[in-house]
Amino acid sequence: MALQVSVSVHRVGAEARLDSDTWMDREVVIKQRVVKGYRHPVIDKNLQTSRIKNEARLMLEARKGGIAVPIIYSIDLAGNRIIMEEIKGVRVKDALQDLPYPRAREICEKIGEISAMLHAHDVVHGDLTTSNMLLEGDRIVMIDFSLGSKTSEIEDKGVDMHLLEEAFHSAHHSRAELFDVVKASYVHHYERGDEVLKKVKEIERRGRYTRKE
Repeated sequence: MALQVSVSVHRVGAEARLDSDTWMDREVVIKQRVVKGYRHPVIDKNLQTSRIKNEARLMLEARKGGIAVPIIYSIDLAGNRIIMEEIKGVRVKDALQDLPYPRAREICEKIGEISAMLHAHDVVHGDLTTSNMLLEGDRIVMIDFSLGSKTSEIEDKGVDMHLLEEAFHSAHHSRAELFDVVKASYVHHYERGDEVLKKVKEIERRGRYTRKE
């Protein structure tokens, strides 16, 4: 079935654009990967196909692990796009600052739990920030697994949590203390959580040393 003309652009990034549309009477988002003209067409096509398959696989892995992600309705490898459920929520990045403190704390507990669930199923998001979390009612929906991987490596999970911490302090500096709630929840829900957070401290030390050099 042919897709209808997109009604609005959600976001245009370096790797993809997101459009609202209707597909088989469903409100959807079409994630269209951007063709890179500087790459050989065959190489670019192979990379796009590989990345689309990887993102879809990680979303399915996350869903199996009990994490809310958009439903994938169709994967169009020829068109370099994924057609998925449109989530009627707001970014946690935009919501967290204005929520009453008790509610913000609940959200941070949930962020820690979701991060733990991802890592317990060896899914590393790759861009674990509150920009890639949508608040829809009482649930948080994870989006954009395009930089993710399937791995059991503590280093990779540490990078994930380090990125979340840096993004949290940058976007939510007035409530930065709530990241302690995220970490406590993460450790509570993931048996290797302490190990990962130790790795985060190591990554931070390496970063400080590199900046001094």
